[in-house]
Amino acid sequence: MSSGILVAPSILSADLGHLAREIGEVEAGGADWLHVDVVDGRFAPHLTFGPATVKATRRATRLPIDVHLMVNEPERYLEAFAQAGADQITVHEEACLDLGRALAKIRALGKRAGVALKPETSVETLRAHLAALDQVLMLCVSPGQSGQAFQESQLPKIAAMREMIDQSGQPIYLEVDGGVSAENAERIARAGGRVLVSGSKIFDTPDRGAAIRALRQAASLS
Repeated sequence: MSSGILVAPSILSADLGHLAREIGEVEAGGADWLHVDVVDGRFAPHLTFGPATVKATRRATRLPIDVHLMVNEPERYLEAFAQAGADQITVHEEACLDLGRALAKIRALGKRAGVALKPETSVETLRAHLAALDQVLMLCVSPGQSGQAFQESQLPKIAAMREMIDQSGQPIYLEVDGGVSAENAERIARAGGRVLVSGSKIFDTPDRGAAIRALRQAASLS
């Protein structure tokens, strides 16, 4: 597991009419993962992507595809997204009927298993599941809508999750999403975030490579 900062552009903010080109630009610009936000319109507002978008993303890149399921009962869709080409599947603790069973199924499908927490959900809900986790995604905005401002109140929660992970000794990535920018990346990194998910701050910038480098440089603690 890398000890440095990873950047995962979210294709929610990409120009979907030219998805392969958009993916190629962020890949050439130094992206580490590609983040795909799947929203069902029930767990969170708006409708976004399905397995077909993940399949198209898979054809366009060799980067790991990080699928974030903001859907009710995500257990119903794990196999479809795994078959579409996801490398990592993250479900919401708040949306699962049985979180332990969902994580076990993701791993049985040969994929990395993650859990996402909404801003109001305590990190303590994950303590019993750390051994089954490959990553934790901390949402710092309300789920489902791009372009929201980062909630500074989430920094202590990120730090608490970092401490829990470190104490467990498990090689778990701590991922942060929601309003992430070069302006707050250092604070996120100091709190313990190691994977920065960013959509509009990358895709709304003409030079995607420069935006990715700015995020990584801002988060550097050296």
